[in-house]
Amino acid sequence: MVQEFEKISSVQGELELPGDKSISHRAVMFASMAEGESRIINLPNSEDVKSTKECFEALGVEFDETKEGLIVRGKGAGNFTEPFKPLYAGNSGTTTRLMSGFLIAQNFKSIITGDSSLSQRPMKRVVTPLTAMGGSITCSNNDTLPILIKPVEKINAIEYNLPVPSAQIKSAVLIAGLHSKGITSVIEKFQSRNHTEKMLDLKVEKTEKGIISYSSQVKYPIAKEYFIPSDISTAAFFIVLTLLSKNSSLLIKNVSLNETRTGYIEVLKKMGADISVENMGEKAGEEFGDVFVKYSSLTNVSIPDEIIPNIIDEIPILAVAGIFADGNFEIRNVSELRKKETDRIKAVCENLKLLQLNVEEFQDGFCVSGPSNDVKPEFQSYGDHRIAMAFGILAMLLPHGGKIKGFECVKISNPRFLQQVKKVIK
Repeated sequence: MVQEFEKISSVQGELELPGDKSISHRAVMFASMAEGESRIINLPNSEDVKSTKECFEALGVEFDETKEGLIVRGKGAGNFTEPFKPLYAGNSGTTTRLMSGFLIAQNFKSIITGDSSLSQRPMKRVVTPLTAMGGSITCSNNDTLPILIKPVEKINAIEYNLPVPSAQIKSAVLIAGLHSKGITSVIEKFQSRNHTEKMLDLKVEKTEKGIISYSSQVKYPIAKEYFIPSDISTAAFFIVLTLLSKNSSLLIKNVSLNETRTGYIEVLKKMGADISVENMGEKAGEEFGDVFVKYSSLTNVSIPDEIIPNIIDEIPILAVAGIFADGNFEIRNVSELRKKETDRIKAVCENLKLLQLNVEEFQDGFCVSGPSNDVKPEFQSYGDHRIAMAFGILAMLLPHGGKIKGFECVKISNPRFLQQVKKVIK
């Protein structure tokens, strides 16, 4: 699908976006693990979250869609049923890695597969710590899907130093730790997303070793109600569109404001963005509020290493903001971007070259400078939802608009992106 965008004049109004994808995966998982009935409010209809839900359906969990939210009839520890076919995770790395931590503690064999994109992503990084915990888990000779998991007598508690900043690997280990008699700890140099810790109310402390998160059987999920705030990563696209469109303002309601996810807002504020937060609240340990954005003149700033785990998913749309800001946009130490749904460093650089900008690609990042030429480009999505949406935003800011090839991949995280755009553009 090739999606064409025309240049817009301004952004006005308000939006309430789908529930946060990261929180949603965990809500479905923890509600399924709990014994009894839970309710999830504002669960998004994205393909990734559907993958997690369908995997648990295959394990015997019952779901019921109601006007009041998704009812989940959890199975409780040790009560899941063996799936009669491989569990299909679609495009979702979160589904794959978090479920791996859960499945190594079950008393049956399971296999996890995924689509062609997910099947190229590295899985040894999660297999290694789960094997150290006593799990019988293997992936392909290329360290990719499929993952094969066999039952074992027990799962051992471990202390694990996270080699790369990854909330997915951290969460997989912590979830596996819920099935161990001991206390499992994960140590990270810079804190990655902490939704798992918050939703399970796990102990987290800062020491000389780093930031340590703990899990044990005493923190196994219980049935409860989950409210999913609007997705802060999805909000980033509309925030940047508003900041770069003259005479624009936008209110985005009930946005997740988890402190490990707001890094890109802090970066934009340092660049000169007029962004404020109103009506803050908190449910299930997760903060949320209304984000108000106004058109602003931006200047590029240095992005420190310690904030990288916090902004990793927003780097493509930050790059879009950067090419309209004064000065050069440069980001380094983000080699993890090469292991996402596509090689996002290469994808961003190749697309920006279509504007005849000065683009320098590094192994761990890129630098962009210079004015763009007066062209109407056809950008490539590379099958990556965040690349598709970032360059959709860019196309709306170009004098003659632009096209995105393979735009249908946005359904992975936000299938209603186009309707949301139409609601607020002028």
